[in-house]
Amino acid sequence: RGDLDTFYETGRAAAFVRDGGFRKVALQFPDELLADAVAVAARMEAATGAEMFVLGDTTYGSCCVDEVAAEHAGAEAVLHYGPACLSPCQKLPVLHIFGRQPLDVGRCAEAFRELYPERQSRVVVLCDVVYAHAMGELEQQLCPEYPNVTFSRLECGDPPAPALPGEERRFGRRFPVEAPGGLQDCAMFYVGAEGLALTSFMLTWNRCPFSSFDPATGRGRRETLNVNRALMRRLYLVERARDARVVGVLVGTLGVAGYLALLQRLRELLRRAGKRSYTLAVGKPNPAKLANFPEVDIFVLVACAQNSLLDSSDFYRPVVTPYELELACNPAREWTGNYLTDFRDLLPGACAHVELPPAVPAAEAIPDVSLITGEMRAAHLCDPPASQPPPSTALACRDQTQALAEISPAASFLESRSWRGLEQQLGQTPVSKAVQGRRGIAIAYEDEGCEQP
Repeated sequence: RGDLDTFYETGRAAAFVRDGGFRKVALQFPDELLADAVAVAARMEAATGAEMFVLGDTTYGSCCVDEVAAEHAGAEAVLHYGPACLSPCQKLPVLHIFGRQPLDVGRCAEAFRELYPERQSRVVVLCDVVYAHAMGELEQQLCPEYPNVTFSRLECGDPPAPALPGEERRFGRRFPVEAPGGLQDCAMFYVGAEGLALTSFMLTWNRCPFSSFDPATGRGRRETLNVNRALMRRLYLVERARDARVVGVLVGTLGVAGYLALLQRLRELLRRAGKRSYTLAVGKPNPAKLANFPEVDIFVLVACAQNSLLDSSDFYRPVVTPYELELACNPAREWTGNYLTDFRDLLPGACAHVELPPAVPAAEAIPDVSLITGEMRAAHLCDPPASQPPPSTALACRDQTQALAEISPAASFLESRSWRGLEQQLGQTPVSKAVQGRRGIAIAYEDEGCEQP
């Protein structure tokens, strides 16, 4: 790039560091921008006198602020570069610098006119954060012709500005919409490439017609992604979650505010639904990692709004979102047609929070049949009979005496397998002195000859 100072807004970033009096600052870059990290860090140190640390290979998604890695370096603040999900952080001050990716505003306005020839159309303009710098110019070109066009505004302040009457807030954006039915009565025009952000928007506002403009190709199009089909796939996963007996709660973020409260709520929800749960922190989930837990029937991923929608078609077990698990296990929550990808909407005090209903005796529970297997499912949110031990214990035989021992699903699963790993053969292997083994690497040990074939 010809001008790093303009692209990375060095002046604004340096003012943030100086005004805050920070002496140690972490610079977080996504993989595609790491090539510029050293040059940007050197310029920032020269401009501020503060010590800069470059964070790469983030613990979870690069769109989230990696507060854990920043705290390992003793950083007092974070400069987050590149695309961002704008999820609020818990501990450190953060400045988002998206990078001023080029946008042909004239061509974008032309594509908008082709997609919306009716000048009275109610349209909300969304954009990928890397094109936010050009939205003011696009607004100047379109608003004189389209009186009902609304531009969303990014919320990067800490704390965010107070909400105005009639405003909606989602995904780190403000929507000053005046339509009678709110956003659901508007069309959506997205400036950016196809990706997780657009998919999340389309599922959230699944009743709105979407169109987009890709700055890389210079083309606009009506989005043909079959949202109903995508929703049916997600609702199928809800039914899988209802059938599951053992659930793995995947920690997909350590920085988004409210994640600990959600973990606690999910554990309580699963306990009340009669399911066993494991909390797993495996970093970025992939099929190989999650295949190490074959006793788990389904996983729920606690992550930011963009990273929650994981395509688990290649995984050994499905991965659902916290909202889908709520639909499966909370009888008080009903499907309304609105899909939620931001887990903070589920917490107490949020717009979509639904309290768990009181538990009912097992004799009064409504029968529930699986739509996948056709079998009767265990009743949800029931009080266990007083005569039975808690579900976490079972009667086991130990050393010819009967004792009450806790049996985990993992142990039960291992017990049922025909192969349980290498046999230990305790007491059967003769004891021998330790001897020095080979030295070197496998391709050429030190005691191997160097003869050429």
